[in-house]
Amino acid sequence: MNRTWKLGDDVDTDQIVPGRFAPYMRPNDDVGDAAFIEALPEFNKMAKPGDVIIAGDNFGCGSSREYAPLALQRRGIAAILARSYARIFYRNAINLGIPVFIEPTLVDLIDDNQSVVVDLADGTIEVEGRVHRLQKLPEFAMRIIQAGGIAAYVRKSGEFPDVDTRQEPPP
Repeated sequence: MNRTWKLGDDVDTDQIVPGRFAPYMRPNDDVGDAAFIEALPEFNKMAKPGDVIIAGDNFGCGSSREYAPLALQRRGIAAILARSYARIFYRNAINLGIPVFIEPTLVDLIDDNQSVVVDLADGTIEVEGRVHRLQKLPEFAMRIIQAGGIAAYVRKSGEFPDVDTRQEPPP
């Protein structure tokens, strides 16, 4: 069973991965093993690929450490739903292939430790048997995520994704 992990507001990158667990500080360790190691030890011990993080406002605030979303990617987090994100975390997560959805009202309908399945192709999340439509990600972000991240996208296509600057940025 995949489950939800419900977090609050202002979850910063130091909570996601404390600085002393940075890959350059511990080169022989997998940064995924340090995800929420202090702030949420049960996550660190029990999170499984396919799990989903549900958060409040300003998820990923603090420093712009790319290894914070990298730790979540290595844990196999299927998606993150939050009311809002720190801008750099949001883009780093997309670049690493993590679907990040801005869901200002849906996050209030989902609790901790609920059964969950994300269907990116259909744009839905099923929580405890109830299906909810997710906010649509920009097309360029979906192409990056479907490729497995920005590096994989460039390797496969030979080019950087075309970003339509006429689109409205996420709120």
